[in-house]
Amino acid sequence: MQSSAFVIAVFEFVLLIFSLSVHECAHAWMASRLGDQTARMQGRITLNPMYHVDPIGTLLFPALMIFGPFIGLSFFGGMLVGWAKPTPITTRNFRKIVRDDNLTTLAGPASNLLLAFAAFTVLAVMAVALPNGQRLVLDSFFAALSPVAEFTPQPLALLCTLAILINLSLCIFNLLPIPPLDGSRVVRNMLPYNAVQSYDRIPIWVSYLFMMFVGRYALMMLLTPALRLAVWGLERV
Repeated sequence: MQSSAFVIAVFEFVLLIFSLSVHECAHAWMASRLGDQTARMQGRITLNPMYHVDPIGTLLFPALMIFGPFIGLSFFGGMLVGWAKPTPITTRNFRKIVRDDNLTTLAGPASNLLLAFAAFTVLAVMAVALPNGQRLVLDSFFAALSPVAEFTPQPLALLCTLAILINLSLCIFNLLPIPPLDGSRVVRNMLPYNAVQSYDRIPIWVSYLFMMFVGRYALMMLLTPALRLAVWGLERV
């Protein structure tokens, strides 16, 4: 069981780095489409993680969350999120600043939602195409989320399940209105001028505390029904 859990942890870490790269690439691509070439000129429209990695948010923090339980650090267990190097945006290059800034901001979470949907589609095809596929997919889905000794997940089903888990987590977490998460930028664009000044003065340490405590529980509260919806869909293909 320990060996199986460690293999799943490695899969999670690799998938998280890839999903973060897709997230930042989506920001850069959308900004370029809407007239701001800042990120494009810095080579950020790429899935190569080397252009997006943040040493703490992409490597250290996720490593503690994913591998921490193996060394007794279980506080962050189940919180599969992180962040990459922020995509540079120059809003004055947009034709309609507020609209285009919001579209660029939401492109990141939308890309994670798209990856989760693609992974779900693969699971649905497996459930239909394989002999006893629905049972195999569902058993693999539950085993991937909660490793057990009695059942080893089918490798592709394991990969897709973890892709759903990680990308739904990134999508939900980034939409929380906590600076500097994507959701906070959309909220900021809705605030009047005086409120924006106060919003911008929120200390970064306050934001990190909110992310670690409030964000953690908000994520788990919203992620659970999203995963139940995925199970409901697989049970009906």
